[in-house]
This record gives sequence, structure tokens and C-alpha cells, in this order.
Amino acid sequence: MDRVIDDLIALGKGLSITFKNYLEKPVTKQYPEEKRDIPKRARGRHVLHRYNDGLERCVGCLLCQGTCPAGAIYIEAEENDKENPVSKGERHAKVFDVDLLRCIYCGHCEMACPTNAITLENNTALAGFTRESLLMHKEDLLEPEGSSTLGTTEYWDPKPPEDLSHRVPAQTGEFDGSSTSAAAVGRGDLDLNKAPKKPTRKEGDNA
Repeated sequence: MDRVIDDLIALGKGLSITFKNYLEKPVTKQYPEEKRDIPKRARGRHVLHRYNDGLERCVGCLLCQGTCPAGAIYIEAEENDKENPVSKGERHAKVFDVDLLRCIYCGHCEMACPTNAITLENNTALAGFTRESLLMHKEDLLEPEGSSTLGTTEYWDPKPPEDLSHRVPAQTGEFDGSSTSAAAVGRGDLDLNKAPKKPTRKEGDNA
């Protein structure tokens, strides 16, 4: 008899939790009519960005392809036409494919990119019915003409002080004076003598 009473008490405790939650407001989102607020730094679908003048940020350096641990990125670079350049570098990405089925959304590609050309945005609605629909091509990834954003880069990277912000190498030859950074974006042919001089370290300064 004591065991029956103990079982009834245990059952009552379990049902009390059920009835308590039954009276609370449901937390289920009726997707897609209702969408959950996603953190600004969530990693979802990839986006290729442009500069304000419409030129593409991607210079076809293949760093994102090389650093991708899943081999989800495939790029074919092509030389820029000097009369009608596609990007601000010597080359641009003629082909830029991202296989969403292979991607592990680690963010290595956006961290490796020297021009902030690729970011993973908080668009996580990535379902598809075929493998082909989840293979993103350049025309699917590139921002539409007239758009120029930095995407989630603004939320990952703090903005530097104005006096320390580096200028991105452009056809005008303006850059931060570093031959390494110029070459990284495909402008290794720029004349370093035209770059603004960097302050030299004085004796006694800390490293």
C-alpha cells in the first residue's frame, strides 16, 4: 500500500510540472511566419561584397579557398581588363563557387580575406531540395549593383581610430605604404615611393 501511495505522489509531481508548463505562454516560433531573432555575428549564407564605386572587393587571391578546411570554396581567377576592371586588383574571381553542403560555417574564409570581400551573414534559411540548389555561384553570392556593405565584419572587427585606419589599395595607388599589403590585394606593381611615409621608430621607443 505504501508503494502505491509513493507512486501516486510521484505521478502527481510529474503532472504538476505538465500542468504548470501548459498554462505558460508557448515559446515555439511558427516558422516561416514568425522568425527568431538571430545574433548579428551568426554565421549563415556567404555574401561577396563590393566597394562604393561598384567594383568587387574580391581580387581572386585564393586565400579563402586555401584556408577552407572543408574544401567548400572553388575559385578561378582572371586578369582584370585595365580599361574595364572588375575589381581593384590585378585579378578578379571569374568563378566563385561555394558548396553549402560541404561548408562547416567556421568563418575561416572571412578571416583570411585581405579585402573583406566575403562574409558569412545571418541568413540561415539554407534548405534545398537538390544538391545543385545548394551550390552557390558568384552571381548568387555577389551583392547587387548599387550595394556596398561590409556585412558582419562590422560586428566582428572593432573600428580602428581614424588616424590608424588603413586605406585599401586602389587604382589610384593609395595604400598604407606596406608592400606586403599591396601585394596581398594584387597591387604589388604600385610604386612604393608614392606611398605616405610611415613614422620610423625612435631610439628608446618600446617595441
